[in-house]
Amino acid sequence: MNGASREALAAARERLDALTDATSVDASALAGELASVTALLDREVSLRRVLTDPAQSGEAKAALAARLLGDRISGPAADLVAGLVRSRWSQSRDLVDALEELANIADLTAAQKAGTLDDVEDELFRFGRIVSSSTELRAALTDRKATAAAKGELLRSLLARRADAATERLVTRLVTAPRGRSLESGLEALSKLAAERRDRIVAVVTSAVPLSDGQKQRLGAALAKLYGRSMHLNLDVDPEVVGGIRVQVGDEVINGSVADRIEDAARRMAS
Repeated sequence: MNGASREALAAARERLDALTDATSVDASALAGELASVTALLDREVSLRRVLTDPAQSGEAKAALAARLLGDRISGPAADLVAGLVRSRWSQSRDLVDALEELANIADLTAAQKAGTLDDVEDELFRFGRIVSSSTELRAALTDRKATAAAKGELLRSLLARRADAATERLVTRLVTAPRGRSLESGLEALSKLAAERRDRIVAVVTSAVPLSDGQKQRLGAALAKLYGRSMHLNLDVDPEVVGGIRVQVGDEVINGSVADRIEDAARRMAS
């Protein structure tokens, strides 16, 4: 998002945090309500254009949203939606993107309150690895001819009682309503949001063999010192990494594997 939309989303996230800080607010229920509004505005293009029309006053747009949604959503959800439609948006689609992000943050907040946010982070990462290693599963989850109900049932069979409830909700929304994104990019975005809930950076660590607890702690401490922020490690094992490790933080790659050093030496000899 750019300009006005970025500012509007930042303000909405602050309002969401203020709401979910209250113990009386059910963050997971709020997530479901925001997701339902997201689906509505994603379908109704003309409606979202009206709700983001800069020629209309913010109060008029908030009143329209209140009339349309009525008692279908709770007071906290209605307050968030009203704040969103009062804001200015660079593009009408940005409003829907913002609602979707708030729904995901609310679910992650619910996991944080329940003390399971670390589990959700790890489960999102592992699910992404499973999908990338199974062409059949990916095809089934991204099949445009398959109904949302069929995809939801497949996910329930895969995740029910094996993953946190928040993980199941997040992945199910992504798969059943991808909104033009690839499954991989959607999972990556969710992982980043999860890490952000604890103000952490995600580091993807690939090693030839599983790291010991001591190695993980030392690596986490070293990366935290390097980047000046706490670090969440997503661990992956690849036998082709002959020795050492490979660390990726965002777009930056720290190569420490023997295989990488061999390749670098071969490139230097050939040049």
